[in-house]
Amino acid sequence: MKNSKIAGAGSSGRSTIGRRDFIRAAAGAAATIGALSDVTASAQPPSSQGIPWWAARPGKGGVGKPEAIDMHSHWSPEPYDKALADLGQPLANSYPLDYDLDKRRHWMDEHGDLMHCLTLSGAMPWQRTSAQQGAHLAQVINDTGIQVHQKYPDRFVIGVELPIRDPELALKELNRVAGQPGVRAVHLPDSIERRDYIFDPHFAPILARLEELNLPIIFHQMDGVANSYGGDRTAGPPPLAAGIDAPIEHTFLATKFVYTGTLDKYPNLQIVLPHAGGAFPYLAGREEHFLFHMTDHSTSVQHPFRDYLRRFHYDVGSDRIVVGTDNFAAKDVEYPTAVLDQFKLPAADRDRILKGNAMRLLHL
Repeated sequence: MKNSKIAGAGSSGRSTIGRRDFIRAAAGAAATIGALSDVTASAQPPSSQGIPWWAARPGKGGVGKPEAIDMHSHWSPEPYDKALADLGQPLANSYPLDYDLDKRRHWMDEHGDLMHCLTLSGAMPWQRTSAQQGAHLAQVINDTGIQVHQKYPDRFVIGVELPIRDPELALKELNRVAGQPGVRAVHLPDSIERRDYIFDPHFAPILARLEELNLPIIFHQMDGVANSYGGDRTAGPPPLAAGIDAPIEHTFLATKFVYTGTLDKYPNLQIVLPHAGGAFPYLAGREEHFLFHMTDHSTSVQHPFRDYLRRFHYDVGSDRIVVGTDNFAAKDVEYPTAVLDQFKLPAADRDRILKGNAMRLLHL
């Protein structure tokens, strides 16, 4: 996955993204996805053994010393779980590794994970709670995360949670935790009840503050039919929301960041799109065509469209890829080092992907 220079813009000031470029990129991604499936499948124990997935142990002595920094790793600590239960919303599925950090660190050692950036899963509570309740829950989990980092500074940092129902409360919480130990990112939902709150003018002070603080945003879709991009069409049965809606949400979100001029307004804002960046890298050529070649050209941005692809972190270019296993929710990748080793990447690229890019983003 070598980097290549971006072609210059045409006379109109906008570049044309060649279909061949993205076919090549998509082919590489398909190979990666295939490898991930193979590795994950081989790591799962047969159901007949009766071993839960979080208790599975790698064979042949593990995968070597931990060296991957995981930027897509969920948790649900006990103080937060209790706060939810006190609101009459007990957690539906609680896995030991979501809250037992001794077991989690042991699991990380066995699976090659040096550090986790802790965030909530798609079950984040913002749709189900009032603004004030959300502010309380955010404070509980953020304070717990800060304490966890102080106890294990080399193993855990946090993507802080913000009560997005109320932009003023969200900004207040952001300012409260800014500069606290272990605060290295902010975790936000793609949308809420299919509303693109992130582009609401009232949310602009938060984006400005994030840029000022140099904290990357890690996006994630929210669970539930009301938040599903496909609504009840993908909610199931069979349940396809996470498999389909997550990449679609990320693709639409990234595109809107571009055509609204938001990336131009905040030129230093860093954005992480898990789930392989959705389909955005592979649909960008088509999107550019429809935005700039089949409209009245009312969409105005400051740079060639393809330049904006490198404003996000996902899987285009070795300096844009970060490890994101989706543990412990989807169990997408249990052994990130084993995945990369199949591609026999140059040592510098391997190191950037496993931890170098994350260290830059998280200021480690």
